[in-house]
Amino acid sequence: MIWQWRLSDMKLRTKFVLPISALVMVCMIVLAGYLIQRQSESYHRELESQGETMIKILAINAESGVLFESPYELDPLLSTLSHFSSVEYCLIQNLEGNIISHIGQNHIPLDTLQVLRDCGRESINLVSDYIVGREGKELFVLVYPISTEKKVMPRETLGMTGGVDLSLTQSTVSETIGWIELGMSVESVEQATTHATTAAVFLTLIVLLATILIVILIVNAVVQPITTLVEATDKISRGDFSTIVQTDHDDEIGQLAKTINRMSASLRQSRNEIEQYNRTLEEKIIERTKQLDDAQTQLIQSEKMGAIGQLAAGVAHELNNPLGGILGYAQFTLEKLHKNIPDKTTPKEIEGYLRYVGDIELQTRRCKTIVQNLLRFSRSSRTVDFDEIDVNQVMGGTIAFVEHQLRMNNIELEVQLGTDLPTLQGNAGQLQQVFTNLIINAMHASEQNTVITITSRYHHALGEFGGTVEFNVIDSGHGIAQENIKKIFEPFFTTKDVGKGTGLGLSVSYGIIKEHGGEITVKSEIDKGTTFTVILPVQKKEQLADISKDDNSDGEQSV
Repeated sequence: MIWQWRLSDMKLRTKFVLPISALVMVCMIVLAGYLIQRQSESYHRELESQGETMIKILAINAESGVLFESPYELDPLLSTLSHFSSVEYCLIQNLEGNIISHIGQNHIPLDTLQVLRDCGRESINLVSDYIVGREGKELFVLVYPISTEKKVMPRETLGMTGGVDLSLTQSTVSETIGWIELGMSVESVEQATTHATTAAVFLTLIVLLATILIVILIVNAVVQPITTLVEATDKISRGDFSTIVQTDHDDEIGQLAKTINRMSASLRQSRNEIEQYNRTLEEKIIERTKQLDDAQTQLIQSEKMGAIGQLAAGVAHELNNPLGGILGYAQFTLEKLHKNIPDKTTPKEIEGYLRYVGDIELQTRRCKTIVQNLLRFSRSSRTVDFDEIDVNQVMGGTIAFVEHQLRMNNIELEVQLGTDLPTLQGNAGQLQQVFTNLIINAMHASEQNTVITITSRYHHALGEFGGTVEFNVIDSGHGIAQENIKKIFEPFFTTKDVGKGTGLGLSVSYGIIKEHGGEITVKSEIDKGTTFTVILPVQKKEQLADISKDDNSDGEQSV
């Protein structure tokens, strides 16, 4: 509301002085008005009492003059009223309404005055009222009857000369013989009321000024320390923690000042500690970043070693078959060469020898490929180099790496790779680790004589969007509970039996895919299977250049 908004914008000193002054002013005005009203009523009652006393005394003393209608007797009586300044006029009338004696001049309209006179004649009691004269002058007019007493003797007692008690035969009767009318000026009452009003107003102003002065002194005594505290806190808020509030108060304000001083000292100490910490922050960041890189490298490498341990048996079988073929063909060839003289060797035998040596070369290359894949998978590198790779080829190498282990568990692998996949920027070794983890997890979740399906497809580019390559690893195993789906990418979380997993494979895979700018998601239903989806972005050349610049700038900033 408006008045609340205006009050909230005022200073604290004004908020105290204005309401208190307004309250005192209202109280003084109400009190002064009440006192003036009471004083005016008192003046009017005094005038009315004075008029009643005068007119009753005049009525008693005018009885004789009215009986004889003697102005000579009544004029001196009325002349005594000249000593009273409030008497405006006075007149004495007989019953017929004729004025016997009067003093002063009546300026009241006759018709207005006649109403009052008629009321007096009808009531035989004192009648009074305030009447405004012709000149606008207000008068207090009183009308009172002049009466006399006479003795009346009953007819039964007439003619009796003795034996009659006169006190029993005579009665007294009061009879009105005339009227006295007195007009008194209200001017003195108005003047007294005016003087009282002036005095009350003057007193109100003095009390109001004194109250405002006292309130200002009190408010200054309260607000001045608060102002000092505000200035101190403002300096502290701008960083000047050397500010100290000097105070000699032991009240709440003094306690607040001491609290502010303690706060300033604490902030000054904290700032010094922060500045000291900032001076070594860069070195700590570099050291911490190196520790995190080392930990991440060790984590990835440990997961690789775990996978290598699981694949060791399969790799041994994979190497055993080609090595057995190499050994057999080599022994057979040597045996033939020892038995046959080179000059007598037929072309057919030479052709067989060439076929045997070709098989030896083929099986040797197969062993070399298996060993290279194993070495590539187990290789530890602290730097991640992104090259242009064919992800279908990476998936093919992964499949060749794990297919024997799948065959050992009687699990069939169905591969449906898209033929229109573009090349993308990535690290083949890390992606192979992700694919291996997903396939091995699918194998652990599947029963014998089931199928694991691997698919890939390309989502074409649209505008600035360069498109994505999507890989799906689908199994029909026991599935993952809904309450565990949100936890599977957390480090050390696993649903496998003890000894079959560390809970790091999916966590590491998640980090690798995020480094490639992609996403890895999972959908699963209990006893129906699980689908892991890996989405990798296909960046355009200009986007790759921008990302490379951003990476460099970020790296420089972090260092």
